[in-house]
Amino acid sequence: MSDQSKEETIIAQLRGILEESSTSEYDWDSFGPQTTIESLGLDSLTILDLLYDIEEVIGIHLEAKEVLNVTTLREITALLIENGA
Repeated sequence: MSDQSKEETIIAQLRGILEESSTSEYDWDSFGPQTTIESLGLDSLTILDLLYDIEEVIGIHLEAKEVLNVTTLREITALLIENGA
């Protein structure tokens, strides 16, 4: 599977995770690789929850310190691919 195909699959999985757990209004039609963490309204606690959900759904464990400076979903996706997704 190409990295682009992997990215598309992971973005779809992230959308599912975030849609299910989101308590705020978000335009899910604009959700994609360039979506920022800030625009999703994620804070440090919800990011930790997201990391747990990623491990449960995708099967890849990311350390919180790995995502401290991540600003977009593309960056999270790249980390997941680097770690074997």
